[in-house]
Amino acid sequence: MTSIVYDYIIIGAGAAGLMLADAIGKDAYFKDATILLLDKDAKNTNDRTWCFWEKGEGQFDAIVHKQWHQILFTGKQFAKQYKIKPYTYKMVRGIDFYSAYMLQIAAYPNITFKQAQVEDIHETETAVTVKTTNDTYTAKKVLNSIFSYDMLRHQQEYPVLQQHFIGWVIQSKTPIFNKEVATYMDFSIPQKDNTRFMYVLPYSEHAALVEYTLFSKDILPKVEYETAIKAYINETMGCTDYEIVEKEMGSIPMTCYNFKEYQSKRIRTIGTAGGWAKPSTGYTFMSTAQKVPALVSFLKTGKPLNTLSFKNRFWYYDLLLLDVLYNKNHIGHTIFQRLFKNRKPQLIFKFLDEKTTLIEELYYIAGCPKLLFTKALFKRILGRR
Repeated sequence: MTSIVYDYIIIGAGAAGLMLADAIGKDAYFKDATILLLDKDAKNTNDRTWCFWEKGEGQFDAIVHKQWHQILFTGKQFAKQYKIKPYTYKMVRGIDFYSAYMLQIAAYPNITFKQAQVEDIHETETAVTVKTTNDTYTAKKVLNSIFSYDMLRHQQEYPVLQQHFIGWVIQSKTPIFNKEVATYMDFSIPQKDNTRFMYVLPYSEHAALVEYTLFSKDILPKVEYETAIKAYINETMGCTDYEIVEKEMGSIPMTCYNFKEYQSKRIRTIGTAGGWAKPSTGYTFMSTAQKVPALVSFLKTGKPLNTLSFKNRFWYYDLLLLDVLYNKNHIGHTIFQRLFKNRKPQLIFKFLDEKTTLIEELYYIAGCPKLLFTKALFKRILGRR
């Protein structure tokens, strides 16, 4: 065991861990604090892609790989291309984010990064010990971003869906993509009793990320995702001559479960493990960016880590959508089609950013299938799901 007792140990150098470490490192309040950042990986591979929308310039613009000012939504009976001004849809590659943030963090003299696999976390009255494969570290407080679906499966109160996907970055021989338009959701594909859509982010006329995505309970065999991607490229895009440049895959929890049982006076779960993924969409990157400053401010109070809450009225909206999708997963495409047909994407983005007024929220909800959500609401009130 190392003799030093760190003020904070941050476990995981993903979006949440790196944003948090950087925010602490640049804040003069923590200049005398000692921080250890642990991750099992060196963070030198392009293992994921994050996308988000925002108005105007933002804090990640220096590492934005591509951005779009128009999106396309396609349903079974409705399709429309939208200009989304004042919003821009932005994409950040994992490798660019890791490189930029690891470089920034290396410049902070009070933050140490170690590549290590965490095996156990144990809390006492005065400290927390973190055991890795080769060593054990001690800290006054731990911020832990390690997530497992086992954290969710023991409970029945809140539905658990997954946003799961496989994506290919392809390079085509012929120009087949409109590089100015991101396909936000294409539900024209077979739904197979689920909520399934294609997601296409064109980098140029010849290159794009093509992703097969589901909002559902269970992961599919890998071959099913890839068969669907091939069929979409061949049949919908009319392209048979292309090269697969990169592949990515992932699963993001969609749940309103609060993860509080994994938090204590000295341990706080963050990122996906802290419920920071937007429950109704799975979008995590900007949700994390918005929660990190609040967490940093809270750390300055010295209060027990499990007393910070991010719950607001949007949590209830998310819960109702998840209840509907959990019990009637096959009608997801009709919900999104009705929403995009009846409401502008600017309002949808604002609502998902949790920045709408109550009047705007009532108008937004009125654009959804009312009977489905009314039934879900009454079931929750009556204690049934």
